[in-house]
Amino acid sequence: MTSIEEILEFNQAFVATEQYKGYAATKRPQKKIAVLSCMDARLTETLPAALNFKNGDIDMIKIAGAVIAHPFGSVMRSLLIAIYELGVEDIIVVGHHDCGMHGMDAPKLLGKMAARGITQERLDFISNCGIDINRWLKGFDNIEESVLKTVSTIKSHPLVPADIRIYGFIIDPVTGRLDKVSPTA
Repeated sequence: MTSIEEILEFNQAFVATEQYKGYAATKRPQKKIAVLSCMDARLTETLPAALNFKNGDIDMIKIAGAVIAHPFGSVMRSLLIAIYELGVEDIIVVGHHDCGMHGMDAPKLLGKMAARGITQERLDFISNCGIDINRWLKGFDNIEESVLKTVSTIKSHPLVPADIRIYGFIIDPVTGRLDKVSPTA
């Protein structure tokens, strides 16, 4: 049985036994918080548990490294929708120790892409569209600086209202310890 088949089988039982009732929530985050965190699998349950968030408490946006790659991309769009449509008042940016984006090397990643069949022609196409692929795929060298940069990107965005509070934290993905890295913005 494949992983997808297992997921579908579990889902059928989940619905049939009405397990979903234990997760009932409204679409608006009850704590009026949006959390922007890394997509690291260790944070899927650890982060909400360590911060005492239950289903329906927050809006969660998970991206590689908790890094906003473009100020007018889908991450900022999601944050703006959370603010204006869902009533978010606080934004928490959470990076973490031992992040895969730390020290990520774009040329090495491009080499992996080439090994999987991505041609130079495709990369040239992306470049011709105005994307600096090496910059787009680059990781970061310092987690604290990366979190502060993301906080700054959100804070300085022309469509984010001045009354939105923005915080930066680093979490230990093993223990859940949370350390603040920026003051209220």
